[in-house]
Amino acid sequence: MKRVLVACGNGIATSTVVATKIREACEENGVDVSISQCKLLEVESKASDFDLLVTTGKFTGGEVNIPTIGAISLLTGIGEEETLEEIVNALK
Repeated sequence: MKRVLVACGNGIATSTVVATKIREACEENGVDVSISQCKLLEVESKASDFDLLVTTGKFTGGEVNIPTIGAISLLTGIGEEETLEEIVNALK
C-alpha cells in the first residue's frame, strides 16, 4: 500500500477535495493507497512516513525527501486529468 500525504493551508477543506479525487483515481487504476491530510506547515515533520506529497499550495516549509506534486488543478479543474495521471503513475 502506498501512502500519500495531502497538504493544504489548514489541512481541512481543500485537502479533503484533493484526497477524494486521488482516492477515486487510484481505485480506478488498481493502486492501493492510504491518504492522510495535514497543514502545509506540518509537511516537513510528517513527510518521511509517506511515499508521495501532494500540495494545494506552495510548499516552502523546508526539505522533503519524497516526490512532490502540486495539485491546484484538482481544485480549478484545469489540467485535472493530467495531474491525476501524474499522481497515479508516481504511485505505481
